[in-house]
Amino acid sequence: MYKISKKSEYFLYKYLNAYSPTGNEVDAQKIWMKYIEQYSDSIETDNYGTVVGVINKKNTFKIVIEAHVDEMTWYVNYITDDGIIYVARNGRTDHQIAHSKRVNIHTKNGIIDGLFVGPAIHTRKITPTFIDIGASNKKEVENLGVNVGCMVTYPDDFFIMNNKYFVGRALDNKIGGFIIAEVMRLIKEKKVVLPYGLYVINSVQEEGAISNNINPNIAIITDVCHDTSTPMIEKKINGDVKCGLGPVINYSPSIHNNLREQIIFIANKNNLSFQRLVSPIWTDAYYNNGVISALISIPIRYMNTTVEMANKKDIENCIHLMFEILKNIDINENFKYL
Repeated sequence: MYKISKKSEYFLYKYLNAYSPTGNEVDAQKIWMKYIEQYSDSIETDNYGTVVGVINKKNTFKIVIEAHVDEMTWYVNYITDDGIIYVARNGRTDHQIAHSKRVNIHTKNGIIDGLFVGPAIHTRKITPTFIDIGASNKKEVENLGVNVGCMVTYPDDFFIMNNKYFVGRALDNKIGGFIIAEVMRLIKEKKVVLPYGLYVINSVQEEGAISNNINPNIAIITDVCHDTSTPMIEKKINGDVKCGLGPVINYSPSIHNNLREQIIFIANKNNLSFQRLVSPIWTDAYYNNGVISALISIPIRYMNTTVEMANKKDIENCIHLMFEILKNIDINENFKYL
């Protein structure tokens, strides 16, 4: 059974702590790319920063495993004459967690410290949120290098809680990037000979647009889903999924039934626990291009916050499962329904 090593855990620590706001994921991608270089035959990138590690590029049959690296952040949207900064969402950032948090404003001059704040509770009727960087006026803000369009991130670092939970910002979906990097490492270190080309993709902006250039036969996507055992989540609507019970195999019109059943067979054969979830709205660029695709998710708690939680055992089981899938998937199988 696969176990996360201290070396791999250190890579995860650096990778999760690196900034990767949607539209500017370069810092995290550099760390991810350096890690997989030693396990890849070659590295490819696209114009927007997607990184691909390739094994057996000459093979005509191609399999993709993919995650996305972007994290939910903010844009500077408006600066008042008094030097107060208002923001716009960059992705599905949760405004409810913002009040009273420290932030980093990314400028050409470097990072500027700021505070997400609002009026004291006994002076307000609503809860506006804005950023204060200690400036007296707009000119002072601009002299620090802050302008409309600067990205705003949270400085919260990754940590391990109760010896079993990985906690931090951007587990959605950097944890998927960690998983696919570890799968690639296992393939190389265990000298597994694959009868196909493998493309390990860490994509930006949650998209698989690079698939148009690769044209894979099969794509297996890793992402996150909600742990529905926490308070205030309706299981009748969101399904019954819990951290610690294994990775989640998804059901959707976009997901290829025969590939999914092969994944389930491999999981059962290797005594790997897993959960099931209906994801009716899930789509992907691969499916849209007619590629045979499936989705395996890691359940997390408190998605789109700075304290997203994932169970270490689920991650280890997912890495083991994906490794076994890539070793045993039958590329000669006729996946067509008709």
